[in-house]
Amino acid sequence: MRFEQPLWLWLLVLVVALVAAYLIAQRRRTKYAVRFATLPMLEKVAPVRPGWRRHAPAAAFLAALTVLTIAIARPVADIRVPRERATVLVAMDVSNSMAATDVAPNRFETAKQAAIEFVRDLPEKFNVGLVSFARTATVVSAPSTNHQATVDAINSLQLRDSTAIGDAVLTSLQAVRSIDPDDPPPSRIVLLSDGGNTAGSPVDEAAEAAAQAGVPVSTIAYGTPEGTVNLEGRDVPVPADTEALKGLADATSGSFYEAENDEQLRDVYSDLQSSIGWTTEPREITNLVAGIALAAALLAALASLLWFSRLP
Repeated sequence: MRFEQPLWLWLLVLVVALVAAYLIAQRRRTKYAVRFATLPMLEKVAPVRPGWRRHAPAAAFLAALTVLTIAIARPVADIRVPRERATVLVAMDVSNSMAATDVAPNRFETAKQAAIEFVRDLPEKFNVGLVSFARTATVVSAPSTNHQATVDAINSLQLRDSTAIGDAVLTSLQAVRSIDPDDPPPSRIVLLSDGGNTAGSPVDEAAEAAAQAGVPVSTIAYGTPEGTVNLEGRDVPVPADTEALKGLADATSGSFYEAENDEQLRDVYSDLQSSIGWTTEPREITNLVAGIALAAALLAALASLLWFSRLP
């Protein structure tokens, strides 16, 4: 929590002084009653008090003063609020390694279904598009609020040769720039790959371009390290290049994930949906704090009237 006018917090010193004065007064009252009263009269002079109830109204009143002082200082807190608009580019690896069956029934079919659920769960006002990449990268569905078009595009994907991760990022950036260039909404690239960069632009070059454009790239390293695909009659290992994908995410202030099965992949997309759909903004909460102070003051007055028939 921060304060727009923190100097007002010095008033809390006055509240502390009032607390000290109250405690001293209570101590003196008990001390003098015991010192000057004879034992037979002690019960009448210092009768049994109503315990904690005697101090509750004063404590509530002092709490109200404390909270009111905080309200005067105009507190500001970081509040999680839903985004009103954003652009999300789903970049999906369609290289032949996605045919590996270490993820049942295979990486490709599972990845498509998880991506479809991700797109459908995004807010309706978000622009969503699809970029597929193998030897080259292609905008299969331009970003728009027509999420069904992106879903249909995901269903139409076909496997091809090679993996161009760098080109996928650069092509996604071009698609992002096409959305309201005068007032572009916040953008994010969500890139899934199960291999390493084997064609096109270097990943470092793409990461630098995304960082300069202020577009985070969240990456998903997909599949198990033991995954293989049969090419021309022989089994070829196809592990994801986690180091390159993590470096891409780190360089662009994105998030890096690993998913080795269907459940993990769906959890990743669920986490991404939550982080993309919401943002944290500073909001002044003076009214809320002042309301708490008023409630505490009313509680103090009510307790005093009910227990002692007087205001504190």
